Amino acid sequence: MELFSADFFSALMAIVLLDLVLAGDNAIVIGLAARNVPPQMQRRVILWGTAGAIVIRALLTLVVVWLLKIPGFLLAGGLALVWIAWNLTQDNDGEGHNIKPQSTVRGAIQTIVIADAVMGVDNVLAIGGAAHGSMLLVVLGLLISIPIVVWGSQLILKLVDRFPIIIVLGAGVLGWTAAKMISSEPLIKSWFEHRHLAHLALYLLCVGGVTLPALWRHWNDRQRETGLLLAVMVTWLGVFDLIEEAMGWEDQPVDTWQWWHEGIDLVMWLGWVPVAVLVHKLWEKRHPKPLPVHP
Repeated sequence: MELFSADFFSALMAIVLLDLVLAGDNAIVIGLAARNVPPQMQRRVILWGTAGAIVIRALLTLVVVWLLKIPGFLLAGGLALVWIAWNLTQDNDGEGHNIKPQSTVRGAIQTIVIADAVMGVDNVLAIGGAAHGSMLLVVLGLLISIPIVVWGSQLILKLVDRFPIIIVLGAGVLGWTAAKMISSEPLIKSWFEHRHLAHLALYLLCVGGVTLPALWRHWNDRQRETGLLLAVMVTWLGVFDLIEEAMGWEDQPVDTWQWWHEGIDLVMWLGWVPVAVLVHKLWEKRHPKPLPVHP
């Protein structure tokens, strides 16, 4: 591809558009990682974190084909992303104030760089394809997108101060990306393709595992009990679906079903009622309602 030709500029525009679309992930990670840093340090975290993320993204473009050949790479990356998302949702109100600002800045920058390195594999594949093997195009596209990432990170920081729920939503995005990476791992991809329930459970585990604990801390007792009942119900029904899938009942024609198939379905749906009552009773026992105070 000739330098500054029509093909060069069209490819550059395609890369810039891709970078702007994919910059949302960067802005979310940078904004969430910088939220606990002292305000006077946040700008430094954003600038250095963005610079580190850009360098990592450029390096990934050179080695991504080789990395994807490493068995278990996507699986390890997905698990690392779950850990990062979990840390982003943790409150730092206790010991966080005893951490020196410099170490906090360093930790925030490390979180940004590691998260972008993990999340950047799929993005780099798309950008590398649009660049047609030209590293110059990749670097130019990344440099053009830097102001967008910086501005987006600052906007998210302001929104997080007003709407803390954004922290949970951002962690959910990271959890979803982690589930996508894990299910795309060549070592286990075929296993998930033939087990749709397990595929769904993976997404629920990754997203729910990093978001529900954060929500739990802010829910009242009534909301917590409702959330617990829903989780138990999904688990109860999921166990029976796994049993049916393991026994191969779903693939059998209707005329081969026997009475005990219907009995198990009956236990699955009606058996949930006493389970819900038991959960409710145990909850009330551990969280008794305060007695009304009469004047």
